[in-house]
Amino acid sequence: MIGNVLAWLPGRVVALRMRIFALVNGQDAVTIPGPQVGVGDFLRVYADPAANGRSRGAALSDLFWYWLSPGPEVHQEHLEAGPRYDEVAKCTRHILIRSKKDSEELTRRVACHVLDGVRPGLVRLRDEMMPIWAELYYELVFDEPCPPEARDLIVAHADDVASALKCVRPRNMRRRARLTKYLRQRLADVPHPLPESLTPEEQAYYLQGTFFTTAVVQMSEAMAHLLMIIAQNADVQQRLVDHPEDIDRVIDDGLREYPLFGIAHRISTADIELDDLTIPAGTVLCFSYPDFAEQSTPDEFIPFGVTQNRACPARGLAPVTMRVVTREVLHRFSLASTAGHTRSMPNRGPALLTPRGTRRKRRPLAWLAVRDRWEDVWRSFAQLVFGTYMVLDARRQALCSTYFAGGKS
Repeated sequence: MIGNVLAWLPGRVVALRMRIFALVNGQDAVTIPGPQVGVGDFLRVYADPAANGRSRGAALSDLFWYWLSPGPEVHQEHLEAGPRYDEVAKCTRHILIRSKKDSEELTRRVACHVLDGVRPGLVRLRDEMMPIWAELYYELVFDEPCPPEARDLIVAHADDVASALKCVRPRNMRRRARLTKYLRQRLADVPHPLPESLTPEEQAYYLQGTFFTTAVVQMSEAMAHLLMIIAQNADVQQRLVDHPEDIDRVIDDGLREYPLFGIAHRISTADIELDDLTIPAGTVLCFSYPDFAEQSTPDEFIPFGVTQNRACPARGLAPVTMRVVTREVLHRFSLASTAGHTRSMPNRGPALLTPRGTRRKRRPLAWLAVRDRWEDVWRSFAQLVFGTYMVLDARRQALCSTYFAGGKS
């Protein structure tokens, strides 16, 4: 009886939570792929020049702005097209561009520094990976090694954003504000020209949102997914130990099976003409990465978006750095996991780390399986409660709607 509840309850509660979120989209949203626009037109619509509205006019934007606060109005992913976005995007590219050799050397140094402090045993893979990306992106921004206090601020902030996005706990704005304050005080130390169209406060928000929210959260999630795949497939793990050159293939397979984005929403700024349908201007387009990955062919793989519609600026850097970190992890540890592995990964990737070359103990893995199933139950209720609260609070605050109602652009 208890086993049946453990298996049944989480899925039902999550389904109910998703129905609540779906109501935020309203009746005018078009989910792609879906009944109106199939998988065959996913890339066609995604790449259309008119699918370039970011936040204005979508009720869903209030929720995303709420999750990504503070400063979502200058977050690179939510700026509307125009000179301001162009200046911000140019700054981001300038900070991220490094040679492959320099990127590998930086990542190896940072990964070694962090992993040397990781203790074997039961861990949460996302938690172990987050300090690596906090240090790496700090160094890209400030061009100096990351001090411990900065790493702690970045990790606390990124963990809070990720936890709120997964609805496992409400957001903690005081925790996020501590990083904002730190960045505001350190603006003069950034060796890169920051966007002049932004005020100093907005520059701090820009750095926080682009590098220490999106970059740190997404890279930590990507690495946790990759390591969970390795932990749950002994043959793959041994192959990568013997043939590290195969890591790229596993990275691609992982990003395809576990896309980092659930729904990417855009607003059409003009009519989009398809063979048998016209999508009117002002339509909220909800691009479902999981559904597209499930129904599309491998050559339609778009883990970093499409070039025509703001592809991820780290698309060149991400695979290089993931490859280096994976090698460093496998050099030190063997991995195993009996926990559930889903795209949203609200359990943060539980796994057992054993020093490479030593014998693995079975008892921790048995305990991990039991613990993970029980955690699914309470976490599902937490997601329902906190998710519902945040949806209602986001609608009450209406951050995006209020911003554009004030004539901002």
